[in-house]
Amino acid sequence: MDARSLVIFLVIGVVAGFLASLVVGGGRLGIIGYLVSGVIGSFVGGYLFTALRVNLGVKSPILNQIITATVGAIIVVIIARLIG
Repeated sequence: MDARSLVIFLVIGVVAGFLASLVVGGGRLGIIGYLVSGVIGSFVGGYLFTALRVNLGVKSPILNQIITATVGAIIVVIIARLIG
């Protein structure tokens, strides 16, 4: 993974974490909280969508990744709230 790909991955993580906090109704997590929930969510969403064979049908790869990561981040935030 080169530096550009890493930056894009981190930006998608921040956006997904922010969107997940809007959907779930969380407090202001800050950029680090958004990043952590979004990055973990990207792995969770990617795994779930692959396991369930979900195809979003979105032609833009970045938008597809944002949606996948956001769904995963929502799941991560909900599970974190149930645990804590």
